[in-house]
Amino acid sequence: MKIKKGTPLIDQHDKNFMYGKHGGELVPITLKKPISDLRKLFERLRYNKSFLRERDDYFKNWVGETSFFKLENLSHHLGGAQIWCKKVSDARGGAHKIYGAVVHAMLCRRSGRRLMATDTGAGFNGKLMALACKHFGISLKVFMGTYDVERQSENVKAIKALDATIIPVDTGSKTLVDAVSECNRYWMANCQTTHMAIGSTVGANIFTKICAWSTAQISRELIVQIKDEFGGEIPKKLKLLNCIGGGSSAIGMWNSFMDYPKSQVEFVGIEAGGPRNSPLHAAPLSKGGKLGVLHGAMQYVLMDSEANIMPTASISAGLDYPGVSSLHCFLKDCDRARYTNADDESVLEAHKLLTELEPDVRPSLEPLHAFSECIRIAPRLNPDTVIVVNACGEVLKDINIIRKRLGNKYAQI
Repeated sequence: MKIKKGTPLIDQHDKNFMYGKHGGELVPITLKKPISDLRKLFERLRYNKSFLRERDDYFKNWVGETSFFKLENLSHHLGGAQIWCKKVSDARGGAHKIYGAVVHAMLCRRSGRRLMATDTGAGFNGKLMALACKHFGISLKVFMGTYDVERQSENVKAIKALDATIIPVDTGSKTLVDAVSECNRYWMANCQTTHMAIGSTVGANIFTKICAWSTAQISRELIVQIKDEFGGEIPKKLKLLNCIGGGSSAIGMWNSFMDYPKSQVEFVGIEAGGPRNSPLHAAPLSKGGKLGVLHGAMQYVLMDSEANIMPTASISAGLDYPGVSSLHCFLKDCDRARYTNADDESVLEAHKLLTELEPDVRPSLEPLHAFSECIRIAPRLNPDTVIVVNACGEVLKDINIIRKRLGNKYAQI
């Protein structure tokens, strides 16, 4: 199985919307037509010049370009590779989810609807969908597990302040996986009036495509910024590090680099390894996920021998998910990306080091997984190797968790 050069990653599926063994649209029959209608709308508009101009204008003037800079202190402290940061948390609202939020709001408006439903774990998707919906005059329902409501209180406040309605989900693990399930059930009953906006590159193929197409803005900016810093060229040894939950920010970061050889540009995805002394984690790509169906798509899933979804655990609500994007499963099978994981304790150590050496970065617990891997590998590499870490979310939402685990010294805003 190989990546096809010159073909967008999101289009490398077969007629059944499968990327090799993964993906598809394995949904109840009642959703077949709404999904087909959404696919037709998106496939028409993604090539529409007026729609593209509007998207680009929003990305440039409302979302804003995000910064790219070298982490001089961290590079010097660790030795070895050069460490750079793509600070996507500079975007309006503080996270990469704003790209999908804008596109979904535009699609919702073009479909003639004024109601939207979405899911959220870390709260970033819920907050940024709420921000976009308020701007576009769309009513929003946000499905969120009650455990996540409690541990992501800062984003919950922001969602409510933006006039969106939070629907607490008190079933199962009370986390993202259950929020997505309940959101799907709601859409099944209300698909005629409501636009569905899944917050990551998961679910039936069309939702994966819309999200990946939206977050690709990250790599469109990054490839230009890297060339500007390195004499118009891509470095001969470049490693792009990104956290992996559903996988939307990583696909966004890697998209424009897909045709470069792995020997030059390596993709490294870092999943949630969970508590160090616990068997629980959220790492289906790197810790034994099995092929199964979750939320309408075939993918690697954490499940037992009877195909029951297994419980997960992570300090990061945004990565606490038992499945993963079919695109990442495809990249794993093609050996185009390397997947590993970081445990909760390593993530907290990364936060401490960044707070001391690079206080302006302020990454949330999700991208801190990628920084943890960066800290582990950088000293082993030569100075001609360039590591870029995607700081895809800002830390404010996690301050209470960090304060509880590390004390006030490392919880300053």
